[in-house]
Amino acid sequence: MASGTADKLARIRVRCSKVHGSGVFAVRPIRKGTRIIEYTGERITHAQADSRYESKDDRDNHTFLFIVDRKTVIDAGVDGNEARFINHSCDPNCESVIEERRVFIEALRNIAPGEELAYDYQIKRDADDPADIDEIFACRCGSEACRGTMLWPAKRAPQRSRRERGVRADAATRNRARTASAAR
Repeated sequence: MASGTADKLARIRVRCSKVHGSGVFAVRPIRKGTRIIEYTGERITHAQADSRYESKDDRDNHTFLFIVDRKTVIDAGVDGNEARFINHSCDPNCESVIEERRVFIEALRNIAPGEELAYDYQIKRDADDPADIDEIFACRCGSEACRGTMLWPAKRAPQRSRRERGVRADAATRNRARTASAAR
């Protein structure tokens, strides 16, 4: 599908997000499988990225860095485009696809006009992460599948019996029903 930059921008718009700061929203329907936008910015090495942001507070989770491979990081804070504003979700409608060392955002399903675009950041955990790393990278996507963090892999929750899972699901259903009736 050949499509120019103007066409791609006509599909999306950056505006305030309920999830976090700015977000990217569909302006018109986007079909499943559509390559929406390329994630652009300055291409640098991992060492350059570390050096560039070494004075950044460890508790600041805001970044426009995207790891392409073992040699390359895209810093969308420098010469980046609208893709840098796509927020994280644990139940995303988009995914990042790396082809020939380029990063593209593609639709996982049909996306309606007005819907916010999101993909799973799958931020890597490191052995030297602080104990509260999940709080630093807390997820605010609000989906039922939310794992509470943008980090991947998520810490596994303790296994519950089938009976406990059923009780929890029933309670969640009752809470949604209460919320829905209170909103009316």
